[in-house]
Formats: sequence, structure tokens, C-alpha cells
Amino acid sequence: MRERAWRKEGQEPDYRFSMANERTFLAWIRTALALLAGGVLLEQFGVPIGPMSNLGVPAAGLAVLAGCLAVTAYVRWRANEIAMRHSLPLPITRLHAVVAIVTMVVCAVLAGAMLWR
Repeated sequence: MRERAWRKEGQEPDYRFSMANERTFLAWIRTALALLAGGVLLEQFGVPIGPMSNLGVPAAGLAVLAGCLAVTAYVRWRANEIAMRHSLPLPITRLHAVVAIVTMVVCAVLAGAMLWR
């Protein structure tokens, strides 16, 4: 696998910071997998909570969010690496708010489905 051009730019950052960035990337991937598992679980075993027509939307929402998290995890890891190589501030993200809002909406829908039953 050839090395990316951006990896040759700037100065090599301290390996501890690169490893911390990688651990953060892996944490986002684990979160994406957990959300995907939650969506699959909801789709497969959510029948006692409510009709599948009501549960398909939150399950799909979790799956879409998981996919977005996986892609964004890589983009964010790469942007952090580039910033560290050029001694720039780390880029900010709105991802935390998006994850919190989508999770809150899914929880509200599921709570409503359980109370409606």
C-alpha cells in the first residue's frame, strides 16, 4: 500500500499524539458498530415494543448514523493527523451534537412506542 502524500508533509508528530488520535478513531468506530448493532436489534427483536412500521424508521436512523460515524471517524482522524504535522490547532466538529441529537430522537421514539403499547 503506497503512502499518502499528506503523510510526507510537515513534521512527524510525537507518536503519543498519533496513537491517541488512533485510539479516538477506534472509539468512534466502536460507537458506530454499537449504533449499527442497536439498529439491527431493534429491527429484528422490536416487535413486542410496537409495530414494525413504527420501528423501522429509528432502526434505519441508527444504521445511517453508524455509517456516517464510520466515514466521519476516518475524515476526522486524517484531519487531526494533518493538523498535528503542521502544528495547527485541531479542527472542531459538530459530530458530537449530531450523535447526541439523533440518539435522543431515537430514544424518544422508542419511549413513545413503549408507552403507546
